[in-house]
Amino acid sequence: MKRVCIVGASGKLGRYMVQHALDRRYEVVGVCRPESVGKLSEFADRIRILPGKTNDRAVIQEAVSGCDGVLTVLVPWGVQQYSSGTAQAVLDFSPPEARLIFSCGWHISRDGKDIYSPVFLMAVKVAGWVGRLLRAVELDDQVVACDRIFKSDRKWTVVRGSDLEEGESEGLPVWSRHVGDPILKSNKTRRTDFALFMVDALTRDELIQEAPAIVGCRTESALAHSSGVSSKM
Repeated sequence: MKRVCIVGASGKLGRYMVQHALDRRYEVVGVCRPESVGKLSEFADRIRILPGKTNDRAVIQEAVSGCDGVLTVLVPWGVQQYSSGTAQAVLDFSPPEARLIFSCGWHISRDGKDIYSPVFLMAVKVAGWVGRLLRAVELDDQVVACDRIFKSDRKWTVVRGSDLEEGESEGLPVWSRHVGDPILKSNKTRRTDFALFMVDALTRDELIQEAPAIVGCRTESALAHSSGVSSKM
């Protein structure tokens, strides 16, 4: 892994991924909306920045060229197929052997075996309804995006994050294949550690074509149900 592209580099998660990638001495190409370029000012002399919408196929084609890995934040902005357009462009234009790592929330289910609480399901339903009403977010399109990824034969990983919080790193999160596993009960992950898991996944072959749901390694549920290593139940 020498050169990586970070799609959505200017967001909170994206900036953490940029730092973790630089810490590993990767060459970094960052894609972000033109109005957000200033958020990457601290990295301006260390990374290549391509301004543009992440669902702009021409921008993605240029950004991922020659990259060994692509880290993509699937953001459901507006009602414009933003997530699915971004995912499709990354799938179409990334080099054949590139590792493709995508981020999303726990509401995405790969095989329908995840177990959600009524409160969680209601919160997702309300957020989706309000988002569509305001034409601000399109959660359903994030589902479409992930379905396309799951059907792909590329070397992908979809990292499903729990509720995020700021704070110092606690270390690499633990994971399970299914929401509802007791190890995930705490439902908290430091945002910097979510980013760390994304970057770490670039070189973990056991995560190829997996959709790990993660939780902070120092949370109560993680400590109670693991010895600090990943769960794959």
